[in-house]
Parts: sequence; structure tokens; C-alpha cells
Amino acid sequence: METNKPQKKKNWFLPLVLSLLLSTLLIFITVFTSSRSSSSRLYKTRVKNELPHFVESKLKVSATSKDPVPRLAYLISGSMGDGESLKRTLKALYHPRNQYAVHLDLEASAEERMDLAKFVKNEPLFTKLGNVRAVVRANLVTYRGPTMVTNTLHAAAILLKEGGDWDWFINLSASDYPLVTQDDLLHVLSSIPRNLNFIEHTSDIGWKENQRAKPVIIDPGLYSLQKSDVFWVSEKRSVPTAYKLFTGSAWMMLSRPFIEYILWGWDNLPRIVLMYYANFLSSPEGYFHTVICNAEEFRNTTVNHDLHFISWDTPPKQHPHFLVSDDFQRMVDSNAPFARKFGRNKSVLDKIDSELLGSNADGFVPGGWFSTQGNANVTVPDYNLKNITTLRPGPGAERLKRLITGLISAEDFHAKQCT
Repeated sequence: METNKPQKKKNWFLPLVLSLLLSTLLIFITVFTSSRSSSSRLYKTRVKNELPHFVESKLKVSATSKDPVPRLAYLISGSMGDGESLKRTLKALYHPRNQYAVHLDLEASAEERMDLAKFVKNEPLFTKLGNVRAVVRANLVTYRGPTMVTNTLHAAAILLKEGGDWDWFINLSASDYPLVTQDDLLHVLSSIPRNLNFIEHTSDIGWKENQRAKPVIIDPGLYSLQKSDVFWVSEKRSVPTAYKLFTGSAWMMLSRPFIEYILWGWDNLPRIVLMYYANFLSSPEGYFHTVICNAEEFRNTTVNHDLHFISWDTPPKQHPHFLVSDDFQRMVDSNAPFARKFGRNKSVLDKIDSELLGSNADGFVPGGWFSTQGNANVTVPDYNLKNITTLRPGPGAERLKRLITGLISAEDFHAKQCT
């Protein structure tokens, strides 16, 4: 009996040890898998509840200025032989609150471009206030080509970088001239929303679909140092379906928020449309219009007018008429702040200077910032600058107010936006 006890002990001890080991292993596996499952569910829940962050959502339309008197940024551009006309237009448009970029393209001689640069540098008023700059690295600009668009974007970028705070960008040429003083213009603009964009536009492109949208053109100004006309390639393309084409006037007044968008374009639309218009005939008459009317943030900010008086044939030909003294009353009655196209006929400009602007002997236009005190022979060294926020609007302000008020208070104002 005594000899069988150790054998029985061995029989039950081994299963006990094995069962303990197995139980421990099962507990360990259960705890481990449960922990992983719980952690996975928590992670999935956390990820599911997090919204994706897109960089576009952080880039919003910038706020407009709250300064009581707005500031304007002008591009005045010209080509060969336009130097003197450009100087005269610049003086007629000058105001200390504004910013200016002047540009003669590479078709102008080096001497003419240098003369303009010296004029800007040596004019005492420009030197004193530093708000006029000549575009030193001139561009080759092809008539009807996309280089006209790139030149405008170049000037706008310069004015954004160097021009400080301004509210609207206006593109003009040496063939343009003002019909109101800058005090008139600033006074009227101070009473309207600064997100408005004055750009004549329509989606009814009509004959332009076959003659401009479908043909493919090449602008030699994109790759050549020698100016030559655009040329066509044999292939044609279909009208875009990713966005809707718009067309209109090449002259416009664009808000600073829109200029920032078109240069920085956070949803890529401005760049995509720019690439399309690189092969589009007369792209300045479509690029800005197509971008603004396809951008949700800006399509409801348009005012369908280019702020110009232009005399066209009926139906319009490629070029408008050159304006002469016989057109003077029609210019005044249009209530527009600008007119074009002026040749080198000085008599009509002299009439505008004397009867509408009251220019002084130097060609500058008096206003709240300085006064000739009734003496038109006063020159730059004879006056001291006053408070540049003081405006002295005249009859031109009343005419312009009728135009602007009529545009933005019209019953069909919203119906004319991007239609």
C-alpha cells in the first residue's frame, strides 16, 4: 500500500500543471486581443469623427479696406511712340493716394523706355511721394495675344508687392484719358462696396466661338525677342466643358480681393483658364471675364460696365474710332470716367483739360490735395501738398454718380451678373 502513493501523486499532479499553464495562456490571449480590439475601435471612431483638412478651406477672400477714402492702383501701358501720350495720361490721372505702374513694351526703343524711366525718377512730385514706378523689365506685348494678359498680371503683381494698401486695380493704355478728376472718382467710389468688379461681360460669345474659341493661335511674344503677329495652327479644339466661356471689354476696374485671387488662385481655376487662353485670339477680352464668372466667390460681385466711353462702328470692327473734338459732348453725356481711343490729336485733350479737369500748367489736375487758386499757370514747385484725404469733387462727380448709381440700383442688376 505504501509503495503506490507516490505513483498516484504523479498521476494527478501533471494534469494540474498542464491545466494551469493552458488557463494562463488563454487568459493572456484573451486580454491581448481584447486590448487590441478596443484600441482599434477607439482609433476608428476618432478617425471617423475627424473632418479632413484642406488647405483651400484656410485661404479665404481677403477683407476690403475700411479707410473712408479708397485708393486706386493704375497700370498705364503703351508701345512704340506712346511715351509722351503716356506721360500726359499719367499726370491727368495722378493723385497722392493712388499707386501707378507705367510700362512701355519692348517694341518701344530703349531710348524711349529710358526717357520714361527718367521722367518718373526726376518728376519732383513722384520723387516726393514714391507712388509711381516704371516697369524696368519691359515685356514684349503682342496685339491680340496672351502676352497682353501676362503684362497686366505682371503689373498687378508689382502693385500688390510694392504699392501698399489699395482697393481697385484699373488697366489703361496711353490711348486712354480721364473725363473726371481723381477727386470726383474717389468721392463716388467711397460710397460703394469695395468688392465690386466693373467688367463688361457676357456668355453669349456668338461668332467668337468659331473665330476665337475653336481656332488655336500661337503668340510669338511668349518665346521670341522679336515682335510679330500671332499665327494660327491647322488643328481646332472644342469649346471647354469644365468651365463656361465669357467675353467682353479688355478694360476694367477689378477689386483687390479678386486681383489677389487671380494671382494666388487657391482653387487653381485662374491658372487652368490662363493656360487655355494662351492659345485664344484676343485673350484680354475673355480671360478675366471667364475666371470671375466661374469663381463662386466672385461671380456675384460683377458690375456689367467697363467705365469707358468708346466710339464703335455698328457692328463693331476690330478697332474703335479715334476720338476728336466733335465727340466731346457725347463723352460728357456718357457719364463715364474714362474714354478711348485718343490719337496724338492734342486739341481734344486740351478741351478735356480745360473744360472737365481744370489741369494746371504742368498737366496735373487740382483737387483737395492741392489748389491752383484760380491760377492755371501754377507749377509743381509752387504748391504744397495738403491733406491727401481731403476731396474736392466737382461736376464730374455728379455725372459719375448718376452712372454708378444707375448701374448698381437697376432692377436687372443681378440678372446681368455673369449671364
